[in-house]
Amino acid sequence: MNIGLGGDRKTILLIDPDPHARALLRKVLEDAGFTVGEATNNREGQRTIQKVRIDAVLADLLMEPADAGVTFSEWLRASGDATPCYIVSTAGEALAGSVSLHELGVTGVFLKPVDAALVVQALRTQLGGEHGHA
Repeated sequence: MNIGLGGDRKTILLIDPDPHARALLRKVLEDAGFTVGEATNNREGQRTIQKVRIDAVLADLLMEPADAGVTFSEWLRASGDATPCYIVSTAGEALAGSVSLHELGVTGVFLKPVDAALVVQALRTQLGGEHGHA
């Protein structure tokens, strides 16, 4: 985890059961100056958000139940948290065509394999400014 920029550093939570996918995104995001947390499933992600201030979520699992049968995006929206949530998935394209992303509480979709530069630019735009430059 990167340390040293204090409040200037934005924290991104990666939720993905694939350790390789998380490692690749972690490297790109840390190289871009973000702090990165990881979770292997929605329940872990939910617990992390309750403990740590997260600025954005990149998740492969937004549609799977997190707790009490509620999906992660539904839980986040119901909690009143305005944290931007992005789907990072091969299934995102089909999902985006069948259901409104706004209805799901989703900020956007990145299809795997992700374009790392696009992810970094989207996060910088969404979170404001040119923070995160290493």
